[in-house]
Amino acid sequence: MSQHGVGPRAVTRSVAFLTAGVLAVPALAGCGSEDPAGKPLAAPDIQPAARDKIADGGTLRWAVDSVPDTLNTFQSDADATTTRVAQAVLPSMFRMDASGRPERHPAYLESAKVVETEPKQVVLYKLDQQAVWSDGREIGAADFAAQWRALSGKDTAYWTARNAGYDRIQKIERGDSALEVRVTFSRPYADWRSLFSPLYPKEVMGTPDSFNDGARRKLKVTAGPFTVKKVDTENDRITLARNPRWWGEPAKLSAIELRTVPRDKRAAELAAGTLDLAEIDPAAARRITLAARPHSSSSPLMGPGADRSAADALHSWAVANGSDEDAADEETVARKKLRKAAAKYARQRQALRGFEVRKSLEPAFTQLALNGAEGPLADERVRRAVARALDREELAEAVLKPLGLPAVPVGSHLALSGQAAYADNSGALGGQDTEEAQALLADAGWVRGGPVKKKEKEEKAAGGEGERADGSSGADEDDKAQGQDPAGHLAQDGKQYKHPHPGGAPGAYAPQGTAAPANQEAAPLAKNGKALTLRFVLPSGPGSQTLRTVADRITRMLQRVGIGTEISKVSDESYFKDHIASGQYDLALYSWPATAYPATDARPVYAKPVPAADGSLSVEQNYTRVGTDQVDQLFDEAAATLDEGKSRSLIRKADSRIWAAAGSIPLFQRPQLLAARKNLANTGAFGLATPVYEDMGFLKKSTKPAPGPSASGG
Repeated sequence: MSQHGVGPRAVTRSVAFLTAGVLAVPALAGCGSEDPAGKPLAAPDIQPAARDKIADGGTLRWAVDSVPDTLNTFQSDADATTTRVAQAVLPSMFRMDASGRPERHPAYLESAKVVETEPKQVVLYKLDQQAVWSDGREIGAADFAAQWRALSGKDTAYWTARNAGYDRIQKIERGDSALEVRVTFSRPYADWRSLFSPLYPKEVMGTPDSFNDGARRKLKVTAGPFTVKKVDTENDRITLARNPRWWGEPAKLSAIELRTVPRDKRAAELAAGTLDLAEIDPAAARRITLAARPHSSSSPLMGPGADRSAADALHSWAVANGSDEDAADEETVARKKLRKAAAKYARQRQALRGFEVRKSLEPAFTQLALNGAEGPLADERVRRAVARALDREELAEAVLKPLGLPAVPVGSHLALSGQAAYADNSGALGGQDTEEAQALLADAGWVRGGPVKKKEKEEKAAGGEGERADGSSGADEDDKAQGQDPAGHLAQDGKQYKHPHPGGAPGAYAPQGTAAPANQEAAPLAKNGKALTLRFVLPSGPGSQTLRTVADRITRMLQRVGIGTEISKVSDESYFKDHIASGQYDLALYSWPATAYPATDARPVYAKPVPAADGSLSVEQNYTRVGTDQVDQLFDEAAATLDEGKSRSLIRKADSRIWAAAGSIPLFQRPQLLAARKNLANTGAFGLATPVYEDMGFLKKSTKPAPGPSASGG
């Protein structure tokens, strides 16, 4: 049974460092014999099974975050569920293997290759002769041409979210037969494999009206192992049914039901028997892992009352049986509620024994973003100091080690370990070094014990309100009343910046022999009467605990070098739109999806911001506002280079420069935890790959589940 899978290409990658002269770039990994791309840090964990071991039929009930507003992945409000549906019901010319690298999809393509480079690049697609849409029509050049015209950007009546790559196509025509499609490009395009995945039928792409509205709540014509049977917005679910016209291996499942279930409710829904597969948080994963173990006196206590000591229990009994009747009645009621909750928890624990946790690493990484638009972080030296203060290994271990996953920091902004373009270029910035961080800050004019002007009452503290690293607090955006929680010296790109000798920056060093002020080590760094305090914006929702844990550690690391932080917790709904995208932050944690096509997909994330016609700054998706002409040029060269080795080399050079600019610091690959029914095969944590939907199913009763990587719960 094949387990190739498709890693979802980011539809929208959702979530100013200038240098003079020629930039020196360090020798990049890959110049030697060993492939710097390496291997994926974690393999898929999907309970693989041969198709003959899987029963025919059954419905897979799969938890999702939402029923999407559109089924058109090329629209701005498409989401992860849109992508999941598209993977199951639409053609993709290329998909991702387990290393996150594109490969030809054999169900749709016999071959696809560049057949001409002069005078124009021409790609010839040879389609599988059995490939048909669900209405019986053959997939062909008309569908390719309709999608190109819709996404080329030439007709603004199409409300498209992106046109990258399609804007380079000059024409599309039929080849020597109906099974051949010739695509001619107006200019060379290295990432041509990114196109037509997914491919929509001409009925959707043919006119602006059908594109804009025809595929939002339904897809009448499809060409995958499943079709869209029903989008039920009232009950928040989408039903996919087996496609009788599918020419490949028939789907084992009769149907897949994508059900909207909030993440904090998923453990209960699994226990209630209403779900078979669900992405879960670490707390739910621990519940399921412990439920699978034989109960003993040494088992850790969980659930209602687990945190009560023997003294607490004795006190509760004493109150319930005491002479104060009111207190006794109140305590008796509380004890009954606790017993009821504990009994419910025990029943859920028993039900959860039918599930296991399957785990891998997501095709996405978490980063620390540094807003370089204004304030202290507009100075590259301060950004680099923040980066050099971080122990990325410690941060990765804090998140991944308790889950039994490889705790290795991400070494690239543009690819993940195992992907073709990956190389660890973090050396362009350097690792954790407290002394170097302090020297960078001193060179930028920030000194300990400097005078700090008192602020007016109504003035916000340095970059925003929130909880300070030193323990004092401002106010949460959600509850103000309660109160919670151009660079002067630029580094040579690709080289670690070394601080100059004393005397290089006014105010950075005291004359030799000057006595240190009292309590200097405890005093904050200051410059021009202002303390060095950065606003650290975090989401406040229950699903963001991991980010807040990482933020706490980062805060302590920064404090060691004299950088203060003020934590500002905001609602999940406003976090990205009102803070990250609008630039209302100094520091923030968010993730970017990985891509097999960084020259195309990553360019808007790291493009140099440019002034718009209205005087504002156009940042595309570069929410750190840090970019360079050189990085833009390297992306453009990589996208236009058909030599794959040269293109990868250019991408790695771009990544080295992005590291040196210190606008964002990749931390770790995100953990991927899924709860799956034990007899569910060929699905779970897919890692860099995406599902092969036709192979999913429930094992035959006579087949015993094979122990997988996470069988022990890790």
